[in-house]
Amino acid sequence: MQQTWVSVNALCRPLVESLVRDAAALRLKISHLGGVTLVDAGIEARGGLEAGRRIAEICMGGLGTVTLSQSSLTPAWPLRVNVHATDPVLSCLGSQYAGWSLAHGQGKGAFYALGSGPARALSRKEALFKELGYQDRAETTALVMEVDRLPPEELLLRIAADCGVRPEALTVILTPTQSLAGGLQVVARVLEVAMHKAHELGFPLERVLDGSGSAPVPPPAPDFITAMGRTNDAILFAGQVHLFVAGPAAEAEELARRLPSSTSRDYGKPFAQVFKDYGCDFFKIDPMLFSPARVIVTAVDSGASFQFGRLDEALLARSFGA
Repeated sequence: MQQTWVSVNALCRPLVESLVRDAAALRLKISHLGGVTLVDAGIEARGGLEAGRRIAEICMGGLGTVTLSQSSLTPAWPLRVNVHATDPVLSCLGSQYAGWSLAHGQGKGAFYALGSGPARALSRKEALFKELGYQDRAETTALVMEVDRLPPEELLLRIAADCGVRPEALTVILTPTQSLAGGLQVVARVLEVAMHKAHELGFPLERVLDGSGSAPVPPPAPDFITAMGRTNDAILFAGQVHLFVAGPAAEAEELARRLPSSTSRDYGKPFAQVFKDYGCDFFKIDPMLFSPARVIVTAVDSGASFQFGRLDEALLARSFGA
């Protein structure tokens, strides 16, 4: 099946420009380091949910819509973030996925972050882009980092060089997990985690035609592990995703059966506790855990739909501190 790609960086450019232009209204702080534009969405600036919503759309490469609404799916936590991607493969895996590993320095003062957003498609540092067969070209770009301190200038200049753009053409958006903006942009990855797991399960990506998802907005927490746990649990215990796929109905059913988070050996307690139980080592956690609680997969060729998993309000309450 022939794939026609668009430029995620070109689609994102007006979104990034709008974010910077509206910084004061969004309670963001704009600064510059080495020529790179930095957008602080929760370190020294207050930020907020609307900032997080806009940042999530930037992460999705301009191919996704992110909205907030009240829902009865989780009565105790009615505010939900809703995500739809017109091209789930490119939007979620080619842009939104936090797959670019970034590091500078050694020892106690070392800086480490995972980068997400359209800049990934310029640098192509990940093997995933060879599999997708996608490389973007653009004169401006943006990268999102889930960090609580400013990155060093040397790292910013290296990112710009890896993307093939001038430092002045790079915007880096900083979103601490403990902030409202940071928490929301993580939960807005509910569709992306489903796409990533589908890829890990070996489902042909070219057969994923469309998709949407939603998850509750978690309350923030002052410490990183609790905040990180809540953003993950919003998806693991109360995230819901609907994928539309081509191909045999039996294969759509098998995908739906294997996608929910409850199929993981590590399912059953708040993520912060799972993380601590493994000595705060992400690599020891079952990768199959990172997926929505409930999934619907529709086989568009036959019209059949398959639903597996369930929302777990009791585990969500334990995580959210209710």
